[in-house]
Amino acid sequence: MTTLSEIESLLHDQRGAPPIADWHPELSGDIDIVIKADGRWIHEGGEIKRHKLVKLFASILRREDDDEYYLLTPVEKWRITVEDLPLQIIDFEVNDVAAGRRIVVKTNVDTWLELGEEHPLSVATDSATQEPRPAVRLNNGLQARVSRACFYNLVELAECRNGVMVLLAGGKEFELGSI
Repeated sequence: MTTLSEIESLLHDQRGAPPIADWHPELSGDIDIVIKADGRWIHEGGEIKRHKLVKLFASILRREDDDEYYLLTPVEKWRITVEDLPLQIIDFEVNDVAAGRRIVVKTNVDTWLELGEEHPLSVATDSATQEPRPAVRLNNGLQARVSRACFYNLVELAECRNGVMVLLAGGKEFELGSI
């Protein structure tokens, strides 16, 4: 279990994100970048392997009301392709305190967010496979797919209520699915 001060450190030890909510340039066009369902970023057929470059691109990524994804600068806006969700939840830390449980999740671009009102966890069911499809709402219209390992570790923290697994975190209750 992680201490409360360690949780606070994870949340506050991040550099400020670019103010892309304030950027509204005209569409510059499409760029040949695809974010694969497994989280890999592909540019012109080749994988972008530099983690710092992926982090940079992720920091200027926004999903807009047209359900399209864009890389933004103050003067440019480039549409990209996303196969599933653009980011993934790959780890989490838990702190149970008297006031309630806090869970912070880590994305594949090293961003930490606390599950709760601002960053809720939702679980849809894949209609073809009946597999759970958990996701966490991020900033800028984005969501992150929760990795299978993280999801099943979160399920272990949940309690069963009337046949439904419920996870308590950040003062909220998140339904993980029926048993």
